[in-house]
Amino acid sequence: MKDIAMEIPTYEDMLAAHERIKPHIRRTPILTSDYLNELSGAQLFFKCENLQEPGAFKVRGASNAVFGLDDEQAKKGVATHSSGNHALCLSYAAGRRGIPCNVVMPRTAPQAKKDAVRRYGGTITECEPSTSSREETFAKVQAATGGEFVHPYNDPRVIAGQGTCSKEMMEQTDGLDMVVAPIGGGGMISGTCLTLSTLAPEVQIIAAEPEQADDAYRSFKAGHIIADDAPETIADGLKVPLKDLTWHFVSNHVSDIMTASEEEIIDAMKITWKYLRIVMEPSCAVPLAIILKNKDRFAGKRVGVVVTGGNVDLDKLPWTLK
Repeated sequence: MKDIAMEIPTYEDMLAAHERIKPHIRRTPILTSDYLNELSGAQLFFKCENLQEPGAFKVRGASNAVFGLDDEQAKKGVATHSSGNHALCLSYAAGRRGIPCNVVMPRTAPQAKKDAVRRYGGTITECEPSTSSREETFAKVQAATGGEFVHPYNDPRVIAGQGTCSKEMMEQTDGLDMVVAPIGGGGMISGTCLTLSTLAPEVQIIAAEPEQADDAYRSFKAGHIIADDAPETIADGLKVPLKDLTWHFVSNHVSDIMTASEEEIIDAMKITWKYLRIVMEPSCAVPLAIILKNKDRFAGKRVGVVVTGGNVDLDKLPWTLK
């Protein structure tokens, strides 16, 4: 069986992905805020992937994988494991193609994300909230269904799809000095590296991570992957570890990884809701949190900020939880 994760996607793969997925995604807007510019000392350009139909950037990689399958492969559908956004975006893409989608999700995943998976036609099998349980449960599900495995991030088709976001961002802005995006498993950051290393190699790529799930930060400093099995953070989309393919991009192209505390993430989430007037998940607030925490690093710069998703459980907002 061919190990698809070992194939490093190219800039040409990203361009092909953009053409393939155009009918199935939105070219999301860039928003700015005078208040947030003044607060940060930088010019911030927010790429609002929370405004995708399924509410997250992951629709790009999921659509590229689903619509890149030949008819024979597609008959058995697709399968994955995910804390939420990849699961619902893969379900969305599979629904548009009319094929089955089976997903393994932690039992602790936000109810809003589970509801969205089912709304788009996906079938959920729950697991314990750890990477090991997720992968063990998924192996059983895939053996039973035979669906094509679309990894949430360690998949060249997914990374090529995610790379289309920064392509659009560069087309929508008049040049950037930096791009900041959250990092968990590294799919968005890898796609950003894939695109910008060719399209705009002068742009620095900064990854933002929760202090309580800082395995990418520690990996970056150590020079090799350090994986946590079940970190605890309100940024539920950033709990998974780097893998070989995403580590390739992170170790070769990321300028820095910076972290923010839970309180700083919540503060950034509130500020964005209030002044940018958009709904974003805790995971998506980490970039603004690290910008406000390290103002000297970003002062006077033109900074692209990827707002990765907006699928929030409104009954469990982080500032209401004890």
